[in-house]
Amino acid sequence: MTARRFLITGASKGIGLATARHLAERGDTPVGLARTTPEDFPGEFISVDLADRDATAAAIDAALAGGPLDGVLNNVGIVRPQMVGEIDIADFEAVFDVTVRSTIQTVQALMPGMIERGWGRIVNISSVVALGGVPGRSSYGAAKATMEHLTRIWGAELAPHGITVNDVAPGPVATDLFREGNPVGSPGEARYLSMVPMGTLGTVDDIAAAVCFFMSDAAGWITGQTLRVDGGASIGRAAN
Repeated sequence: MTARRFLITGASKGIGLATARHLAERGDTPVGLARTTPEDFPGEFISVDLADRDATAAAIDAALAGGPLDGVLNNVGIVRPQMVGEIDIADFEAVFDVTVRSTIQTVQALMPGMIERGWGRIVNISSVVALGGVPGRSSYGAAKATMEHLTRIWGAELAPHGITVNDVAPGPVATDLFREGNPVGSPGEARYLSMVPMGTLGTVDDIAAAVCFFMSDAAGWITGQTLRVDGGASIGRAAN
């Protein structure tokens, strides 16, 4: 398989870092973007605050200066939990800016090169929360639902150019951030486990494996799709 070079946003930890490791193990070069540089990133890394539009543009330009980019994992996102009566519009806009605007910005920057080469992979990260029904997740759920919608639209638009666009929607994943609020054996962990028919939390490697499949030649005839990697958590939600 041809070695490729892929951009990853939110690459310093969790799903982003796990994906970088999986890509590096198969011989690809991950190029990470995030605020904090990890000690063991297995590729190229550019420190940037993706909430800053101009800084994001400069970081993407720097990444492209290092060589062609064959695809992107749009993984960065933030959560601002608020019930409907408490939603702060500035927080709502911040969630969309980091999650959705950064995705549009990276795709627009990388698209010309991928079109020129006739090959590209765009993978977005959404969430089981995009299906709704989780109190306090209005902004996060709406942003993630938007990611799924963009996946379908862009899949249709870019298919003639040999570029696939797909989405991975995780269920509850035991990231470091998740564990900060839901330690092992806590009521919070129990609540999330009760949502998953398989009875276990996902791992970052579960999600990274799905992302790397979509970024492979083997997934060349799949586009505009959302793959729910969630231990069955979306089964009931999809019926609501």
